[in-house]
Amino acid sequence: MSNSASELASANSVIDISIAHSPDSDDAFMFYGLATNKVRVPGYRFSHTLCDIETLNRRAQDEAFYDVTAVSFHAYPYIQQNYALMGCGGSVGEGYGPMVVSSRPLTHADLGRIKIAVPGTLTTAYLALKIFNPELETETVPFDQIIPEILAGKYDAGLIIHEGQLTYSTSGLYRVLDLGIWWRETTGLVLPLGGNAIRRSLGPEKHKIISKALRDSIQHALDHREQALEYAMQFARDLDTTLANRFVSMYVNERTLDYGADGRQAIRKLLETGHERGVISVAPQIDFVD
Repeated sequence: MSNSASELASANSVIDISIAHSPDSDDAFMFYGLATNKVRVPGYRFSHTLCDIETLNRRAQDEAFYDVTAVSFHAYPYIQQNYALMGCGGSVGEGYGPMVVSSRPLTHADLGRIKIAVPGTLTTAYLALKIFNPELETETVPFDQIIPEILAGKYDAGLIIHEGQLTYSTSGLYRVLDLGIWWRETTGLVLPLGGNAIRRSLGPEKHKIISKALRDSIQHALDHREQALEYAMQFARDLDTTLANRFVSMYVNERTLDYGADGRQAIRKLLETGHERGVISVAPQIDFVD
C-alpha cells in the first residue's frame, strides 16, 4: 500500500465524537485539554459545539443530537432512554448554587406574591426552585438577560445561574434565596446542577475511552491551571481573572473528576424529590458510565 493510500485508510478509521457544552468559563476550563488537543486519543477526533444549556436540554430531549452533551440534571429523566450519565464532568454546588435575587430586599414569603424570571424550565435551578415552593409564579427569560431585566424593572426578582452568582451585588441587587444553601440545610447534601451525558448506542468500549478522555481533560486543566484559565477567559462574560478563577474553582474541582458516593446520592435524591413533588413527570432511572 502506498503512503497516500495508507494515510487515507488511517483517516477513514478515525472515530468522530461530537461534544456539546455551554459557552461558559467553567465548561471551557473543563474541556480545555480536549478542545486544544493537549489531550489526544489515538483513533478519535472530538468536535465541540457551544450552546446555552437550555437549548442543549431541548436538543437532547428531541433526539440523541450529540454523542456527549452537557445537560441539566433536571432534564436527564427525559433523555435517559438514549443517554447515560458520565461519572465525571459534573458541576456541583457545595453549599452554594443558583440564587434568587431582587431589586429590593424581599423575604421568602414575598416570592409567592411576585413573578420570578427563570433561565429555563429544564434547568436544575428551576427544579430546585419548584421543590422549594411549587406554587411560585415564573416566566422564562434568557439567563444572561435576567439581571438586566430586573434592573429595567420588568421583574421584581430573578433566578440567576452561571457567573451572575458572583456579580449580582455589583449591580445593586439583593440575594433573597441561595438554593445551594437551602438544599444543604434541608437534605445535608450538595446540590448537583449539571453533568455530561453520553449516548448509550456508542457501547461500553467507547464509553470507557471517552470517559477517560474527558477525565484526562479535566485533570490537565487542573494541573495547568494558568493556561486553562487563560483559555477559559474568552468565555468569562464580564468577569476579571480573579472572579473567573473563583467561579471555575466553584464548579471544576475534585467532584468534577468524580461525583463521589455522596454526590451520586445527591443526584438521585434531587431527581426523586422532583418526581415525588410532580415537577418531573418521568420516573428517573439513573445509571453512570465510568
